[in-house]
Amino acid sequence: MSRATVDLADEAATEALGAMLERHRPDRGCVHLVGDLGAGKTTLVRGFLRAAGHRGAVRSPTYTLVEPYELGARRVYHLDLYRLADPEELEFIGLRELVDTGLLLVEWPTQGEGVLPPPDLSVHLAAVGERRRATLDRQSSAWPAPAAMIETPG
Repeated sequence: MSRATVDLADEAATEALGAMLERHRPDRGCVHLVGDLGAGKTTLVRGFLRAAGHRGAVRSPTYTLVEPYELGARRVYHLDLYRLADPEELEFIGLRELVDTGLLLVEWPTQGEGVLPPPDLSVHLAAVGERRRATLDRQSSAWPAPAAMIETPG
């Protein structure tokens, strides 16, 4: 496992970090997005998806649990497990098929413990005064070392 931390000045910097992650992403796997409400998890996903070519709205799938995105031949699934009552519900939404066909970007991953696959990369977002701090933890070789990926996003 390797780790890197970057300070994010504003929403644009958080989106830029998402775009940077998109440039290094594998076709499949799982990214855990960890942070309090308002920490910037969905903002980071928006930057990721826009860098991948998505031009529509990016909303947190708090009520739908999963929002699929087809980006050419690649698939990305944005999951928000905040309201998940039981991790077993993930089986009903076809989690196994999602894992096999694309990359999962998962907000509130602790809600899916025991069913959700382990992360290849975890991104921890936290408020530090008026700014945000992102800590990237690589947990598999599917991603490059975080220090090698980070370009100062602002």
